[in-house]
Amino acid sequence: MAKKEKHNVIVGQSGGPTAAINSSLAGVYCTAIKRGYKKVYGMVHGIQGLLDKRVVDLSEHIEDELDVELLKRTPSAYLGSCRFKMPEINEGKEVYEKLFQILEELEIDVFIYIGGNDSMDTIKKCSDYAIITGSQIKFVGCPKTIDNDLALTDHTPGFGSAAKYIATSVKEIIRDCWCLEIKGGQVVIIEVMGRNAGWLTGATALAKGEDCEGPDLIYLPELPFDVDGFVAKCEKLLKEKSSVVVAVSEGIKTADGKYVSELGSASEYVDAFGHKQLSGTATYLANLIASKLGCKTRAVEFSTLQRAASHCTSRVDLKESYQCGQAAVKAADEGDSGKMVCIIRTSDDPYASTTAINDVHKIANEEKVVPREWINKDGDYVTDTFLEYVRPLIQGELDPIMVNGLPRHLQKGIQL
Repeated sequence: MAKKEKHNVIVGQSGGPTAAINSSLAGVYCTAIKRGYKKVYGMVHGIQGLLDKRVVDLSEHIEDELDVELLKRTPSAYLGSCRFKMPEINEGKEVYEKLFQILEELEIDVFIYIGGNDSMDTIKKCSDYAIITGSQIKFVGCPKTIDNDLALTDHTPGFGSAAKYIATSVKEIIRDCWCLEIKGGQVVIIEVMGRNAGWLTGATALAKGEDCEGPDLIYLPELPFDVDGFVAKCEKLLKEKSSVVVAVSEGIKTADGKYVSELGSASEYVDAFGHKQLSGTATYLANLIASKLGCKTRAVEFSTLQRAASHCTSRVDLKESYQCGQAAVKAADEGDSGKMVCIIRTSDDPYASTTAINDVHKIANEEKVVPREWINKDGDYVTDTFLEYVRPLIQGELDPIMVNGLPRHLQKGIQL
């Protein structure tokens, strides 16, 4: 029986960018070419751009091995991202008809989407529609999110690099606090991304070591936040030391389910997936401590810095991100659809991992949170088990390619 002729692959990036997402893109591109596909198209601004027929031929932008290496080291989404929610199939048939018509026109055999939870929802819906209509296009998800909240994967590409940057920055903040002697003491509140999962905030504990005492308190969104108890703990610590450093997830909530950020002047912005914009948690708590305890306070919000710090990436993270891109193409090429690539940890010491695939229906719209037993009894720090889980993921460096004293990124003609 003659082999089916291969045509084209299309790849898109969706959701919040990371410092490692383009390493997955490089893995997809190189593997698709190696496996004999004619073209690798990129969606400009994800599936939203694809519906507007905004696509590029990646071979016109990735010309040689140097471009591949630059792409691996380039932060944020090279193709542009989006937060576009695909409708339910029975409610938006015309959207799917348009999408699949575009894919047929481009002669697409394989559709790869690099993203987090909401992106896997897109893979789930599109693969279901393909089954309903008899389409032979294969839909495979490639994981990405600094939040580390995707189910069935040990961890997600992007998380290790963000954790490395956060832990590094916390060490530097603690040194900054340590050098100044302030009358009455000071409390510094560091706000870290994490709506419902505190993996990134917990990573601030990595700062603790022989040369750094680490943050004094860590609060994750997995447990209710006691505002009065927090103030009391800060007051007690200020009697013992001149500087107190606290790390909080942006998504911490009070016992009644209200975001702490909403206790101040909360943003009214809500994205396509119904997610409120969370910011101002650290500012609210810093102002509260200042008014209650009368000491100097400072709010530090890493914001987008924590997800695009390509100068402080983890070699392990970028390597695994590339491998996930490879595995996504391999899975689709071998006939899988409606699946997501997962990272499987095969050894802790020495650390080793491999990839596998799982049914995206078991992953989309599920959230992996920090286990309760990985948070201490008082709910204000993480355990050694948490640190043993995270520490291997921040190891090694992939140095930027420097030009005129600054990192060089790949930016060849794609109009975002």
